[in-house]
Amino acid sequence: MLTTKIGIYGCKHRSLIFAVYGGLAVLVTMGWTFMALVVSHCIILYSVALVKKKWMCFAAGLSTLASIKLEPYNSWQEALVTGSFDLQDILFYGGCGFSIMRCMSFALENCDRKEGNYTFSDLLKYNFYLPFFFFGPIMTFDRFHAQANNTQLTRKEREMWNITTKALLHLGVILVVDVFFHYLYILTIPSDMKLVNKLSDWSGLAYSNLVYDWIKAAVMFGVINTVATLDHLDPPQPPKCITMLYVFAETYVHFDRGINDWLCKYVYDYIGENHDKIFKELLATVCTFAVTTLWLGPCEVVYIWSFFNCFGLNFELWVAKFFSIPPFSIMEEAMGEAMSRRIRGVFNAANFWAIVLYNVLSLNSLEFAKLVGRRIIFKGFPLSTLSVLLVTYCGVQLVKERERQQALLEDPDPVKQVDGAKEKAE
Repeated sequence: MLTTKIGIYGCKHRSLIFAVYGGLAVLVTMGWTFMALVVSHCIILYSVALVKKKWMCFAAGLSTLASIKLEPYNSWQEALVTGSFDLQDILFYGGCGFSIMRCMSFALENCDRKEGNYTFSDLLKYNFYLPFFFFGPIMTFDRFHAQANNTQLTRKEREMWNITTKALLHLGVILVVDVFFHYLYILTIPSDMKLVNKLSDWSGLAYSNLVYDWIKAAVMFGVINTVATLDHLDPPQPPKCITMLYVFAETYVHFDRGINDWLCKYVYDYIGENHDKIFKELLATVCTFAVTTLWLGPCEVVYIWSFFNCFGLNFELWVAKFFSIPPFSIMEEAMGEAMSRRIRGVFNAANFWAIVLYNVLSLNSLEFAKLVGRRIIFKGFPLSTLSVLLVTYCGVQLVKERERQQALLEDPDPVKQVDGAKEKAE
């Protein structure tokens, strides 16, 4: 917003202005010791980037990330930061974690550069863009560098009106979330196991937890994206509602899209290539979730979450491969598209609740996830189980129909190819 008013000179150097402003804001907020720690991470990973060996960049980056996630190294680094206020821990781990991931993106992009190297100032401009610094989302270096150094700044028709509308919408949602947090006790109920054992509707409580988490993430990323859009950037979009996600392959694409873009570009797609071979896909997902585990912070709950989500992602590919061979593929072609979508919807309904159960782990506790699983699968069978699956099945069919109509409106000709690609994951 500021650089466009400075004029042509400001537009040419707006990435520098972003970095100076962001660096000063971080310095004032967290102190010079935190600033020195982040810059030291940048220096280490920039030095490794000059070697232009990807394995060295990964080794140095993951080692640096482990140093802020594992004891005793994280406590030692956290002790360097002076002062104490409510959000200090969150800002410390968020700032350091996202900073290291951005430095890794810079190093890996530098490896792909054929002639010369990016400068250290390019890394600092990328790393200290304030809206992304503490909470993300992660925008890969190649995209940020191209957009931040674009001097042809233009606005689309009614773009400012859309930005203003989004900002007001986010403000309203923030107020609603605050009311939910204080009066509905969605997060505190699962922590009281005595109360939870007396409840009958555990499936609704588990689903509400995920929806509440999605709303918080959507508001946070939405506010950040609104500011970034004012700076003429095109950041990763806010997450898609959990209700719209019924396959594992789509869940990670549409939740934290920034970290998903990072993982796909540098790990998942790099190893898995076309994602049509079982063993390559298995290796790609294992490596991806290994990095994700380190990113989230290794602990028992994260290990279990990573294992089951990795299994779910691979199981979808195995099932798709199995049913793509005759006679199943011939039977599916004979039954028609509508009937095929109905049958897939039955499996997608069960898959949706597998996604809910696996992700409740990361939001609540292993004990709560076990209680929900027993209630839905064993204790509630057949009435509660079939009722939940029936409602979920109807919801999945509505989502599928909405996706089909959107694909038809956007690109009427190759709609069959779009559906076919989607069905591979389903």
